[in-house]
Amino acid sequence: MAYLRFRKLLAYLRPHWRQASLGILALLIVNGIGAYIPLLIRDSIEELRTAFRFEQIWHFVLLILLLASLMWVIRMASRLLIFGVGRQVEFDLKQKIFQHLLRMEPSYFSTSTAGDLINRATSDVDNVRRLLGFAVLSLANIVFAYGLTLPVMMSLSLQLTLMTLAVYPLMLITVVLFSDKLRNQQKVVQEELSNLSELIQEDMSGIYLIKIYAQEENERRAFRNLNQQLLKANLNLARTRNLLFPLIEALASISLLILLSTGPGSIASGEIDIGDFVALILYAERLVFPTALLGFTITAYQQGEVSIDRIESILLAKPRIQDSPDVISLPQPVKGQLKAVNLSYTFPGAKAPALKNLNFTINAGERVAIVGAIGSGKSTLANALPRLLDIDTNQLFLDGYDITKLGLQALREVIAYVPQDSFLFSATIKNNICYGDPMSEQPEVEQAAKQAQIHQEILNFPQQYETIVGERGITLSGGQRQRMSLARALLVDAPVLILDDALSSVDNQTATQILANLSEGTERKTVIFISHQLSAAATADRIFVMEAGQIVQQGTHAQLMESPGVYQSLWMQHQLEEVLN
Repeated sequence: MAYLRFRKLLAYLRPHWRQASLGILALLIVNGIGAYIPLLIRDSIEELRTAFRFEQIWHFVLLILLLASLMWVIRMASRLLIFGVGRQVEFDLKQKIFQHLLRMEPSYFSTSTAGDLINRATSDVDNVRRLLGFAVLSLANIVFAYGLTLPVMMSLSLQLTLMTLAVYPLMLITVVLFSDKLRNQQKVVQEELSNLSELIQEDMSGIYLIKIYAQEENERRAFRNLNQQLLKANLNLARTRNLLFPLIEALASISLLILLSTGPGSIASGEIDIGDFVALILYAERLVFPTALLGFTITAYQQGEVSIDRIESILLAKPRIQDSPDVISLPQPVKGQLKAVNLSYTFPGAKAPALKNLNFTINAGERVAIVGAIGSGKSTLANALPRLLDIDTNQLFLDGYDITKLGLQALREVIAYVPQDSFLFSATIKNNICYGDPMSEQPEVEQAAKQAQIHQEILNFPQQYETIVGERGITLSGGQRQRMSLARALLVDAPVLILDDALSSVDNQTATQILANLSEGTERKTVIFISHQLSAAATADRIFVMEAGQIVQQGTHAQLMESPGVYQSLWMQHQLEEVLN
């Protein structure tokens, strides 16, 4: 698993290897200069012991100042380069995650909550950025510091160097012992943060429901519980860190104390000169900081490891619905004929099929209403037509072509679909209507609004078509949202239009007028109208009656009224409701 994560890190870095290499090279130069300065100080001490002159002091001072300044400049360059790589990887990952999510089918988002996905695309990506910025910088600095410092220390005094490094194996053992615990605790923190993000996202979206049912106190308690769990997870992680980091720092400081306590004896016995001893102290001091920083580096690495797994779980999810390897082009112009041959579909995990052996042909330009009780399969059929469901081959055809063989973009460009949930973006009315065709001119937008019977109401708004509708169209009524969604579908002028109970909040008279508008003109659309409004459905060319995933009746309103069955019962119920209302 660790090897796979390391390979992923290399894959993230590969596009930016030149910049990363320059940053690491700059860090190597910095450590090379840092390893030379103590030798320069040693030489200055030895020279001043033999002949003390002020000009010599200034010579060494200026040289050391020059090298230290050069170190600072190159270190800044290395930090900018390596941290820049982290930012570039952060940008790449966010783009990759977003593009991947756009490819996923709608059912994926019913099992993966928005709050968790947002947290992975932000917080987890940020952890990977720190791993490839701070952690890489620290690890490279540790490797170069030890690699360049230890050989010089050993050349000065092998015995004192080994005594100084005697506690370092304890540091490595300590790090290994804490490694798994830190990773698991970091994973819990990330999961609790996702849970909190999910609750915030849901509550902000459902604030009206919270207000209507006066559930503010319950939501406060729910948030407090999740926040308490996140606090507990963070405190557990903090306790482990606060035990590990000081322990590493203490062990690093002990090595310096060992050198200070044993060095004078070596000087007295003539084993080492004063200049060499000062250089050894400087080298030992030079190793304390990167060693102490090892704890923070481990934390960044553990966070990055957890986040890599969480990010990759998104990127490894394969879309069930994608273009066929032998994709074919849809000949133009598209007529809009739809045909089903033994169409069946069962939702994953369900026992009974939602659609069962449907067979029908809808002619180009025909208006077909689909009616039936709740759960009869109407919406499932609507979702199958633009291939929002993963249906089998040779079951649904558009103009005689199997829709599973057509490119998804090409298929969905010729099928305008208005679902039950009339989703609107937090933008202007105009931008919402022309979402499917952003280059549309104002007259085209207004014509679509007129067809959807919403134009006059838009003119009554203060800014008319430039009015901001708020998040999910919160400032509009249900009927206005539905008609605006319909206008959006009409603007793209697709040959096939599917209305999945998309006029449920519109009165029967307006719904009937909208359907009549769709029949005008020489180039009629193929319209599939799914609704419980039987008065509007009765005006369709044909009516399909669904029950338990099957089409149990079909025909015109007059034909269906002549034979007893589901439709006649639905119509009588509808008439009774009309009288009572």
